[in-house]
Amino acid sequence: MISRLAEASLVEWLGETTRKPLVLRGARQVGKSTLVRQFAAHQGLDLMEINLERHLYLDHIFKTLKIDLVLREIEGLAGKGQHHNTLIFLDEIQATPNALQALRYFYEDRPELPVIAAGSLLEFTLSDHAFSMPVGRIEYRYLYPATFREFLSVVAADLTEYLNRLTLKTPLPDSVHQRLLEKQREYLYVGGMPEAIAEYIKSSSLEKVARIHRSIAETYEDDFAKYVRRQELMLLQKVFRYVPRAVGRKVKYSAFSREDQAKEVKKAISLLSKARICTPVYNSNCSGLPLFADIDENTYKLLFMDIGIFNHICGNDWLAISALEGRELVHEGAMAEQFIGQHLPVFLEGREAPKPVYWLRESKSANAEVDYVISRGNWIVPIEVKAGKSGSLKSLQQFVLSKNPPVAVRFDLNPLSIQKVSHSTRTASAVGTVAFQLLSLPLYAVEELPRLIDELRAGR
Repeated sequence: MISRLAEASLVEWLGETTRKPLVLRGARQVGKSTLVRQFAAHQGLDLMEINLERHLYLDHIFKTLKIDLVLREIEGLAGKGQHHNTLIFLDEIQATPNALQALRYFYEDRPELPVIAAGSLLEFTLSDHAFSMPVGRIEYRYLYPATFREFLSVVAADLTEYLNRLTLKTPLPDSVHQRLLEKQREYLYVGGMPEAIAEYIKSSSLEKVARIHRSIAETYEDDFAKYVRRQELMLLQKVFRYVPRAVGRKVKYSAFSREDQAKEVKKAISLLSKARICTPVYNSNCSGLPLFADIDENTYKLLFMDIGIFNHICGNDWLAISALEGRELVHEGAMAEQFIGQHLPVFLEGREAPKPVYWLRESKSANAEVDYVISRGNWIVPIEVKAGKSGSLKSLQQFVLSKNPPVAVRFDLNPLSIQKVSHSTRTASAVGTVAFQLLSLPLYAVEELPRLIDELRAGR
């Protein structure tokens, strides 16, 4: 299955009057190639697809930067000529790095010709080359694993209509709430990788889904060997396997490896982040917008690329996920934090790389940590993620006391509610009264958050 939002973004790109070559970025096997094929078919375009891994000699052709020569080679491989309805798709572009530089000349010499490029672990290749991407001459779109709503649209489409109708004043029937909790639990296991979802739809076999998770994880580890030196490979694989276990915790390099230097572990994390396999969530002071301008680059947590692969690597099988309830369900909240964090990029609609932040206040007496902080318009919104139906709001209260946001958000297993909260909270120097508006949402409603915040902003 392919993201409808991603396809809509490509449709918009195709219609731009000053269209630039488009580079799709995202982790391996999130469906970049399939998206382009589906897009071309739906738009009635004549797709001219070249897998550059199979034609490595083209790197020398691209190096000439002569677009007419490049097009002749592409036409020869495709066995047809290009015309007004042609879409050129350069897949696995990391295999011929000079093609990245050539993209700017498609824009300058043949701007009427739509060109899309995609590659796996593209940033690994870039890190070994001296040239930079042709800034200002290409566009990016970011593709991620399918979201819960996209999963829901193919396993229980009627439930998406209930989510569409969810507002601050119209909560869901309890029967619908329970069904959505059940489907969300299925998503926690299956995840958002298109191949895993397709197998689940086809066979309903959790065992076969587990095999796909294992295959995807092994493919990633095998692919690392293509792009890094041998001495770096073992560390990169070690970090890849440990990241899911580190979700929700401040990164300490010694926890990843006691045998390797911190700077080498940091480099491995950076590579995996660039390849969209993990995402750093930086500690921000959250004193103003943009939130990312106020970060501490040395203090961060990590998110993994997909909840399904996350659970596979952590050893959480379906029996464990389906049998546990409440706070135990997510192993002290890491699974819930991964689920919510994995959906935050959806708010950006694939137009820019996500830059998630959280808030951390460390002191000798007690720490306070808010899982995520987002912005919507000029509003700064703290988000607390709870694994079950109850939990302390102490960190949220500390954030509100310090930053005075217009609303705070809590995700848990309860139905939607909005309430005024007033509480006495002790600070370092005194006891203060905290009063704020708390929007409580079930975890499965994460994709409705921007719309619901806008309801509050509009005073509806």
